Amino acid sequence: MARLNVNPTRMELKKLKARLSTATRGHKLLKDKSDEMVRRFTVLLKEDKRLREEVEEGLSGALKQFALAGSLTPSYVQETAFSMPTVALNAACDTESVMGVDVPRIRLSETEAAPDLPYAFSEITSEADGSVKMVSLLLPKLIRLAEVEKAVRLLADEIERNKRRVNALEYVMIPQLEETIKYIRDKLDENERASIVRLMKVKSVKM
Repeated sequence: MARLNVNPTRMELKKLKARLSTATRGHKLLKDKSDEMVRRFTVLLKEDKRLREEVEEGLSGALKQFALAGSLTPSYVQETAFSMPTVALNAACDTESVMGVDVPRIRLSETEAAPDLPYAFSEITSEADGSVKMVSLLLPKLIRLAEVEKAVRLLADEIERNKRRVNALEYVMIPQLEETIKYIRDKLDENERASIVRLMKVKSVKM
């Protein structure tokens, strides 16, 4: 490991010791932060997997119902019926800090909906009714899934950045500081021994 280009003085030794102490403490803090972020990331990843499975299963069922309804109902009737919303949601978007990372937080509130579906039952089959209700129930889960997936992506990016910082401290800066401190100590010890030898020679000449 290449050492720093500094003068081998006691003042520099003191400064480098302080830098090494700070770097070591910073490395521990970043490592702890990284471990906690990985733990939070794992929790979110499990929730993401659960939500995705639920949404995919629900969408699969809804699409099957839609396909069956499409075979029994003219397309123009379906387009007219399904173009009218069955549920309305208000979304309040905000951010939440997770280990210093701002992740999205979406709070949903459902507005009061009409008690009946917005089309005549005589025009649409019961399969279509079921698919519309299934999709309406899936909408909050879809929004929550988008929120969780964005949080997972942001945390993954921050974990990667934090990992690079930890590695830079662990494998570059700290070893470099330790090597430079060792060099200065060796140089100071060498200078001290040379001074002692000179003093002994001067003393022997005087005697």
